[in-house]
Amino acid sequence: MNMKTWIITAAVLATVLAGNTQAKEWTTVRFGIEGAYPPFSWTEPDGSLKGFDVDMAHALCKQMQVKCKIIRQDWEGIIPSLLARKYDAIIAAMSITDYRRKQVDFTHKYALIPNKFIAKKGTHIDFTKEGLKGVKIGVQRATTHEKYLSDNYGDSVDIVRYGSFDEAYLDLANGRIAAVLGDASALEEGMLKKPGGDQYHFVGPTLTDPKWFGEGFGIAVRKQDKDLTQKLNVAIDQVRASGVYKQIEAKYFTYDVFGN
Repeated sequence: MNMKTWIITAAVLATVLAGNTQAKEWTTVRFGIEGAYPPFSWTEPDGSLKGFDVDMAHALCKQMQVKCKIIRQDWEGIIPSLLARKYDAIIAAMSITDYRRKQVDFTHKYALIPNKFIAKKGTHIDFTKEGLKGVKIGVQRATTHEKYLSDNYGDSVDIVRYGSFDEAYLDLANGRIAAVLGDASALEEGMLKKPGGDQYHFVGPTLTDPKWFGEGFGIAVRKQDKDLTQKLNVAIDQVRASGVYKQIEAKYFTYDVFGN
């Protein structure tokens, strides 16, 4: 390669690289949402998505002055689909954890919910490693709840993994499992407030240890889209400062879900 050719090639390469590093002009933001985790998200019979996360996504888009697109995605594939560019961000009651940070970036938190067990009234469960030996506890697959049980109780507890909490609730009702572990608000909406839910109650400890449950729920974004992460952080702050956050919160919760 002669000097002239090398200079031209280098210039073209520099132009391409510069183009790749320029911030994207965000006119539309596509959010991946599970649609099976009330009150954060659920799917109506007509296929539409409702819930706290859905309302938050629309409020953030309005604040950023961009079009908002909501895409339903099963939980197990929610991060892989983000990385495959099916959507631009995940808002799905996803806990900010160091493990997930290896794959994606997070905004700062937009909610913080404690974690609890529910069981049928009259069920006695000893929440010690020995007491949970052989006890079947339901969790949603690939969640912080599954990791918590695995790390703290190992092979002692019989962890039963589900694709969605609705499947876990059905098995709890049918006596196939002794309890379900999940976010307190989701368990309340998904089971305790439903017809027949008065037969069940919260049991055992309240779990908030950030080692397993992170720093709250954050919006996940691809690592290369740091400009979007920053835009979302600013929008979260503005939505909270304007009072819109409290309006959305009041539709789904009777208590503060942001914390300090």
